[in-house]
Amino acid sequence: MIESIVRGGMAGAAGTTVLNAVTYADMAWRGRPSSEAPAQVVERIAQDIGYPVPDPKGDLDNRLSGLGALSGIVVGCGTGAAVSALRRAGVRMPWWLGGLATGLLAMTATDLPMARLGVSDPTTWSPKDWTSDVVPHLLYGLVTYGIVTAAERED
Repeated sequence: MIESIVRGGMAGAAGTTVLNAVTYADMAWRGRPSSEAPAQVVERIAQDIGYPVPDPKGDLDNRLSGLGALSGIVVGCGTGAAVSALRRAGVRMPWWLGGLATGLLAMTATDLPMARLGVSDPTTWSPKDWTSDVVPHLLYGLVTYGIVTAAERED
């Protein structure tokens, strides 16, 4: 079981790399700024649990930006680990459907906290906003689930 979780975490890391590459390419292509939502989610969660992010040098924005990016990596690796564990437990889907479900799971894990904390309201997003969110997560899911199933076949 541990081996399956580690394998899934590594698959999630690969998927996260693809998600980040697609996101940064979109930013470069359209000239759009990076999202501040991950940093805002981290800040709100830290405040809500009573441990605000320290700001000893007046660099809070930089710390939150770094923590926001790290939280995305955690979600990506964690989603991969969860999907691999579910697959080992018998939840098996065709590659394309598993990829879609994996991408949807990761997207939900990032968008739901944003919505619940009032950082962003997906009901107000434009089609461009949705495309910028769905496409990288879909590719994340396909890569992550593809690696999980390919690695499984090698055993």
